[in-house]
Amino acid sequence: MSIRKNKRKQQNLIKKILLYALLVVVTLFMIGPFLWLLSTALKSGSENIFQYPPKLLPEKPTLQNFVTVMDTFPFWRYLFNSMVVAFLTVILNVLFCSLAAYPLARMNFRGKNTIFILIISTMMIPFQLLMIPVYIISLNLGLQNSYLGMVLPHVTTAFGVFLMRQAFITIPTELDESAVMDGANRFQIWLRVLIPLAKPAIVTLTIFTFVSAWGDFLWPLIIVNDQSMFTLPLGLNMLSGTFTSDWRLISAGAIITMIPILVFFLSLQRYFIGGAMDGSVKG
Repeated sequence: MSIRKNKRKQQNLIKKILLYALLVVVTLFMIGPFLWLLSTALKSGSENIFQYPPKLLPEKPTLQNFVTVMDTFPFWRYLFNSMVVAFLTVILNVLFCSLAAYPLARMNFRGKNTIFILIISTMMIPFQLLMIPVYIISLNLGLQNSYLGMVLPHVTTAFGVFLMRQAFITIPTELDESAVMDGANRFQIWLRVLIPLAKPAIVTLTIFTFVSAWGDFLWPLIIVNDQSMFTLPLGLNMLSGTFTSDWRLISAGAIITMIPILVFFLSLQRYFIGGAMDGSVKG
C-alpha cells in the first residue's frame, strides 16, 4: 500500500509541475507583447530595436521617450476626454442595462421571453452595420464633436442586459415580497434590494464597459473631427502618423494609453470576490 501511495504522490507531483509549467508558458505568451512594448519604450535612440537576435532588456533605459510624447501632443486634454467618455458610458450603461433587466428577471408579463431573445439576438449584429444609421441620427441630433455623441452607441448593450438579468434571477424573490410588505414600490425594490445584492455583476459590467469605451477607436474617429475632442486612441493614431519611423515614441504613447485601464482594473478586481461575499443573505 505504501508503494502505491508513493507512486500516487509522485504522479500528483508530476501533474502539478507540468500544470505550473504550462501556466508559466501561457503567462509569458500573454504578457510577452506588453513586455516587448515596454522594452521598446525604454530604449534610447542609440539602440537598434530591430536587431537580431532581439534584446528584451534595454542597454541604457530612459524615460525621455515618455517626456517627448507628452510634450508633442496634448496628452492631458486627450486623457480628460477619454475619462469623461468612459465614465459617462459606464454610468449610463449600468443604469439602463439594470433597469431593462429588472422587468425581464422579476416581472411576469406576456412576451417576456420573446423580448429577451430579441435583445440577445442583437449581439450577432456587428456595429459596422449600424454605424451609418447611428451616425445619421447623431448628426440630426447635433451630437457631432460632443461627449454625448461618443457615448450614445454604448449607452445600452445586449451583453449588459443579459448579465444583469442573470444576476437578478439568482436573488431570491422572497426579498421582493418582504420589501412590498414594507411598503416599497418597484423602483425602491430595484434600487435598495437588487442593486446592492448584484454588486459582483455590476462590477463585472463596469470593467467590461470601461475597457470597451476606453479602447474604442472606430466610432470616435467617425463622430469627431475636432482635435480638441480627441480621445487617447485617436491621439495615439495621430502620434503614429507623426513618428512613422520612431517606434520608441509610439510604444511610449501606447504604454501611457494602457496605464489607466490597468489601474482601473486592478482597483476593482478585489470586488469580484468581495461583492459576492457582501451579497450573501444572512438569516
